[in-house]
Parts: sequence; C-alpha cells; structure tokens
Amino acid sequence: MSKTILVTGGARSGKSRIAEGLAQGFGPRVTYIATAQAWDDEMRARIADHAARRGPEWTTVEAPVDLGAALDACDGPCLIDCLTLWLTNLILAEADWEAATDGLVTRIENAAAPIVLVTNEVGMGIVPDNALARRFRDAAGTVNQRVAVAVDDLYLAVSGHPLKVK
Repeated sequence: MSKTILVTGGARSGKSRIAEGLAQGFGPRVTYIATAQAWDDEMRARIADHAARRGPEWTTVEAPVDLGAALDACDGPCLIDCLTLWLTNLILAEADWEAATDGLVTRIENAAAPIVLVTNEVGMGIVPDNALARRFRDAAGTVNQRVAVAVDDLYLAVSGHPLKVK
C-alpha cells in the first residue's frame, strides 16, 4: 500500500524541508514536481535555492498546471511542492480548479507510489481586503481540506518542526 502525506504550514515554516525528508524516507530517488513559475528574480532565486538543497539525486518535473500528467508519469516516490502555487496558476489561467482538485484527489486515493504534498495554510490570518485574495483563500481552504481527507498522514509545520495532525 502506498503512503500519502500532506505537509502544511505558514510561509517559511519549514514545510518544504520537512516534506523533502519524508519523501526521501521512501528511497533515494524521488521525483520533485514543481508548481512554481519563475516570473521574477526573487522567484528564480527561491527555485534555485530549493533545487540546490535537494541535490542531483532528485528528478525535477515542472508542472505549474497539469499535476495529473506529472503524477501519471511518476513511477516512484514523488513530492509535489506546492498546492497553493498550483492553485494560483489555475486561478490566474481561469481554469476549473475544482475539477483539477477532483482529479488530484482521485490520483492520491489510487496512488501506486508514495506521494508527499506541500501546501500553505492560508486561513489563519486576517480576512483579505480584496475579492481575488478572498477567492484564493477560500479556494485554498477547500483544496487543502479535500487533500487532507484523501492522504494517509497530515503534518503541520511549526518553526521547522513537524506536528502530526493525522
């Protein structure tokens, strides 16, 4: 039986490092499915930092929108980082994020290989002051809840430490 894990937490909470360690626990070769897009210098630097930390034993697949195809092509343990960037890409592309979430949940539930997913917990702050930000926050909450139900284990990253929730 495969193992599916969701790691959530606030910005800079250590969730990616925690998820990387969990994914490596399934074996030395892990496919990293990246949802980030390098729109500016800051994001390019963040992407480079993540890649340097992982090292050459990781295979990176860029999937800013089509997580389904990336997961279907993955034949071993994989790590998806992160669902909130994926959701952002879907919303900005005016894609059907609810249908995409349905597909992701189905793949998680039927996974033949381990999957570790990273997402941001965005519902613990203030109510955003604009409609797009509120729409994103609400959608992220829905995606996170749906994925959390589908996975075997759920961790909350707090200051670099994992707290097992499920």
